[in-house]
Amino acid sequence: MFNFASKHLASRCLNLSHSTLKKYRLNGTWIEGTHWVKVNNRCILYNLDLIQDWLHNRHDPIAHHRAIALYHANLKSNQKRDNRIVT
Repeated sequence: MFNFASKHLASRCLNLSHSTLKKYRLNGTWIEGTHWVKVNNRCILYNLDLIQDWLHNRHDPIAHHRAIALYHANLKSNQKRDNRIVT
């Protein structure tokens, strides 16, 4: 399960300042829709699990890309649909 958090909670959980979160988001280090999502003009949520993985694997991008692939594979939109009709 992947957890998303506000900048305040993400800052506390990840031990990163608000400005560091914003820097990595705006300079393209973190991918929109993967590491963070924009809910509206005032709300950005951060994917705590993937950002923690990035912190541990930032010098091993292949390992981090495996975590990203796992995240995308586990999204409901990427699950196979069961087309059987239940009666």
